[in-house]
Amino acid sequence: MSAKPRRPGPHRWLWYALGGRLPETYRDWVLHDLTGKGWLWRHGLRTTFLVGPLSAAWLLLPGPLGLRLSLVLLAALVGYFYSFAFAEENAEHRLTKHGHEYGTGKRIRAEAKAEAEADIRERYLARYRSEPGDGSAAAEPSAREGHS
Repeated sequence: MSAKPRRPGPHRWLWYALGGRLPETYRDWVLHDLTGKGWLWRHGLRTTFLVGPLSAAWLLLPGPLGLRLSLVLLAALVGYFYSFAFAEENAEHRLTKHGHEYGTGKRIRAEAKAEAEADIRERYLARYRSEPGDGSAAAEPSAREGHS
């Protein structure tokens, strides 16, 4: 995968957000979109393009405003709930649709998470679990607390 995959234009992105398949030239971008940092936020944005128009149409129905607002709120809550509940499955389906093997997204996100957690663990161990007498501030509380 290249460093900066080619992004689709607005009309193609809208088609993609609505569930359409992009041309092969965007295969790397789709992989980045569904596995990169913030993939779940982008999933939420795509969901908005599905839930938003329906909500706007329901606001135009005849009836008391309170009832229409309640309908829109309930529909949006249910829509977002199910969308996020099945976000990983949706991402895997999109990746499969764009020529990637099923499970690729989950594997890449798990590898990135393991790498990030290993880095955090390494920094934690270096700071708080160093050997006594090695001269680090974490090993000598008196140096940290200002005692001589």
